[in-house]
Amino acid sequence: MAVQTIRSAAVIGAGYMGGGIAQSMAAAGMKVVLADISPEATRKALERLLGEARAFEDQGLVPAGSYDRIMTNLSTAPSIEEAVRDADFIEEAVFEREDVKKDVLGRISAAARPDAIIGTNTSTIPVHVLAPFVTGRERFLTVHFSNPAPFIPGVELVSGVETTKQVVATVKEMLGRVNRQSAEVADRPTFVLNRLQYALFKEANTIVEEGIATPQDVDTIVRSTFGFRLPFFGPFAIADMAGLEVYVNGFVTAENAFGERMSCPDTVKRLVAEGKHGVKNGAGYYGSYTPGQAEALVAYRNKAYARMADLLRELGPSPLETK
Repeated sequence: MAVQTIRSAAVIGAGYMGGGIAQSMAAAGMKVVLADISPEATRKALERLLGEARAFEDQGLVPAGSYDRIMTNLSTAPSIEEAVRDADFIEEAVFEREDVKKDVLGRISAAARPDAIIGTNTSTIPVHVLAPFVTGRERFLTVHFSNPAPFIPGVELVSGVETTKQVVATVKEMLGRVNRQSAEVADRPTFVLNRLQYALFKEANTIVEEGIATPQDVDTIVRSTFGFRLPFFGPFAIADMAGLEVYVNGFVTAENAFGERMSCPDTVKRLVAEGKHGVKNGAGYYGSYTPGQAEALVAYRNKAYARMADLLRELGPSPLETK
């Protein structure tokens, strides 16, 4: 049986992703051991991570005391085997190539305790492709942080066929202590994050290639319109608030212009046919809304968007906007 409470961790791969994951765990009070391709590479990575941690705290980007916690909790090992030997949880964060991960995961699972949980930070490779490289597949899953790991709160969890529910629950509890939000998704290539991100990026490129807008204008539209909402609400919540019947009508224009690939999803049409238009009439993707819940949601939305506008004014334009 896998460990039921994660108190210590090893991160294998000390680049910007692995290093950021290690920082995050150490800042939250976990003992973390870091290892990279060589002792020298690991030492240089630790120096960089400590320098970053000091800068983050000096700039007010992380809570006071974070640097001291990282100094106390983050250490290095001269090899993968020594790093993972006593860890409750091991996160593999090496280069995004199957052959590289095969070797590293094999070394990790051979040296780790039998009850240690093993995670991979792959952003696109399915669990079923990597699981054969691991001894004890029931303790193996994807634990996908996003870059920059010290600041992005969301983590994708992807189970393999043999991954136990207890392992997933243990990892979710640990992520909560590291101030991360986790979501479980099915084992498909690119998972959810990159499937959505790549779809948006591909369509954005098509718009530019068709001469409809420049890259700069596409970015302005994304960040200042629908992207402005995304820190607070995902696409289904936004649709519920906009009105699902509005989406049905909008997809008519989209399908006429672009064909079946932009046709209205069957789920939207079914909900509207059932009289479920979202917040406005009390039922939608998120189930039913009482009048009080709808009022509270609209009030939160308005406050959130106003605060976001204040924050953007406070920060000023990004360096890209002033080029």
